[in-house]
Amino acid sequence: MGREEQIEEREVLDSIFPDEITDIDQKSYRIAIKPDIPSDASLDEDAEPPILLLTVTYPPLYPDEGPLLDLSLPPNAPQILHLSLANDRPSLLASLEPTITENLGMAMIFAVVTTLQEEIESLVRSRIADAQKAKDREAEEAEAKENAKFHGERVTRESFLAWREKFRAEIAAKEEEEERMRKEGEKQVRGGKKEEKLTGRELWERGLVGKEAEEEDVGALEEGVEALKVGS
Repeated sequence: MGREEQIEEREVLDSIFPDEITDIDQKSYRIAIKPDIPSDASLDEDAEPPILLLTVTYPPLYPDEGPLLDLSLPPNAPQILHLSLANDRPSLLASLEPTITENLGMAMIFAVVTTLQEEIESLVRSRIADAQKAKDREAEEAEAKENAKFHGERVTRESFLAWREKFRAEIAAKEEEEERMRKEGEKQVRGGKKEEKLTGRELWERGLVGKEAEEEDVGALEEGVEALKVGS
């Protein structure tokens, strides 16, 4: 009974996947799965859409027991950017267990292929979205740092109090300096009112030295004349 169902299912799958299915032997075959993955999921922009190979082997009691499954990449296939079979194969195959359990006793490979394709697409799209979020977050952080250059440091209560204390100290120092300069100016004004002492050159330039000498000479001459008169 099991073998007849296996042959019948295999013939149906051949009509569903005419170009994707390849026999390995009487009980095993491969189905090429082409998940609908965004083009940026491939490292090679010119590469064909990614293909994964699901190998199916019927155990003797299939479909009353689950098929033996394996997942691989074709030879020389381009790497899928957000999918690593070495790491993701176990979880992808494990995700098929509920579908297998639900379909025990009936043909299930088409349901298995559909579930696997959806799981691959969901996984890759989720990782692309996470990568885009990380990229956007980095861009936002870089933009915030750039804007910080123009907006300055964010004001907090602590930074404001520190600034106010520094500002008040600067104002007090400025007022103290202005008061000192005012007092110095007053001293200079008071000192300027004292009798000006002139140098000899300044006296001569102003004619004070010549006038005094002339008056002294005239006085001496008059005194000499008077002395001569008295002597005669």
